[in-house]
Amino acid sequence: MGKVAVGATVICAATVCAVAALIVRHRMKSSGRWARAMAILREFEDKCGTSLGKLRQVADAMTVEMHAGLASEGGSKLKMLISFVDNLPTGDEHGLFYALDLGGTNFRVLRVQLGGRERRVVKQEFTEVSIPQPLMVGCSDDLFDFIAAELAKFVATEGDEFHLAPGRQRELGFTFSFPVKQASIASGTLLNWTKGFSIDDAVGQDVVAELTKAMERKGVDMRVAALVNDTIGTLAGGRYFNNDVVAAVILGTGTNAAYVERAHAIPKWHGLLPKSGEMVINMEWGNFRSSHLPLTEYDHSLDLESLNVGDQIFEKIISGMYLGDIVRRVLLKMAEEAAFFGDVVPAKLRVPFILRTPEMSAMHHDTSSDLRVVGAKLKDILGITNTSLKTRKAVVELCNIVAARGARLSAAGIYGILKKLGRDVVKEGEKQQKTVIAMDGGLFEHYKKFSQCLEDSLKELLGDEAADNIIVEHANDGSGIGAALLAASHSQYPELEDAVQES
Repeated sequence: MGKVAVGATVICAATVCAVAALIVRHRMKSSGRWARAMAILREFEDKCGTSLGKLRQVADAMTVEMHAGLASEGGSKLKMLISFVDNLPTGDEHGLFYALDLGGTNFRVLRVQLGGRERRVVKQEFTEVSIPQPLMVGCSDDLFDFIAAELAKFVATEGDEFHLAPGRQRELGFTFSFPVKQASIASGTLLNWTKGFSIDDAVGQDVVAELTKAMERKGVDMRVAALVNDTIGTLAGGRYFNNDVVAAVILGTGTNAAYVERAHAIPKWHGLLPKSGEMVINMEWGNFRSSHLPLTEYDHSLDLESLNVGDQIFEKIISGMYLGDIVRRVLLKMAEEAAFFGDVVPAKLRVPFILRTPEMSAMHHDTSSDLRVVGAKLKDILGITNTSLKTRKAVVELCNIVAARGARLSAAGIYGILKKLGRDVVKEGEKQQKTVIAMDGGLFEHYKKFSQCLEDSLKELLGDEAADNIIVEHANDGSGIGAALLAASHSQYPELEDAVQES
């Protein structure tokens, strides 16, 4: 019996040792995987670096490209498009005007009753409509017919509190947030699509003519009085309420900037100088590119798989359409090369754009002790269950890296505009004037850590003294109201409007 007991003891000890060895090996393997995952994250963080020096280089490059784009057509990756808006709203505008805001996966139709300087916006109403994905890559007639049909429905709900002068045709400001070569305030040919749209037969066409034909087909009696970019609409809306607004930036699905330039500082402008001495420039800054931009392998792969390879590089690293997918791409590499989510790579992690920026924002803003929002998002969107707190913390850190890079580069772009206008420094002996940047777009409005980082970074670039004179202001729905205001200032009925005011 003694020998049997000794043998059993030996076998038990051997089993314990084997189990212990397996546990140690598993822990070593797990530790190795975690180290590899963290190495991928640290490498990405390093490549995304936006030191103050780097941001100044980006801002300087932005200013140089602005000068080049104003000098000649095709002189820069920045198109620096002349908008034909040389008079921004004054506050004196009266009457009923409509606006159509097409700028991404949704469009808005808005109507406003303007009451002049005393009453300003008397009443406004709007509706928002999602564009079915097939229409974003279909044909021009289908897209514009869909829009005109929705516009007709909205006009049919116009109530008694909105007053159209007798014998007057309704007028519309058309906010079209894609690169357009304008020939006048109410005509412009589409240069190319962005933000996931790709409708070949619309490129090279006058988008006002396309909309007008669609409205005729749908029985909508309305004249397009002004064609503007959403950023110019935001600038107009901002100026209507605050005369210190000199630039506008959209940070939403896509991104762009517009600002008020001195007309004599536009060498490529060959017409008569406007009486105001100013011209609004649509920068199309999403297409900005510089060797100083901190691009990574994930940005390059995203670009190569996009509909517009090589274009809109700035937009692809700072705007709402892309931030979530950059996070997904890094997580995919961590899953493939470091088994970050276990031995099997989650299938949904391979689906482009499955992780949207609003979900990224929700994870980034999770303040619960166990990061339960992060866990829920990973489960619901990517099918990843049972994530550890350590894993969730790493995901939040990744969100922070991607958002901070986008926000800081956005700030550098704004700083570049301020440098171009000479408003980046305090000038000795001069009366200090306030400079307001009107901001709009869902990314800026809803992703609070992004917008706060942007504002902090801009202050860092400006320094305390200059920063006191620069205000970043959210202009909610500025583009819609702005388009309606510009329709008012370009109405075909100025005499009738005067008569209405006198009666």
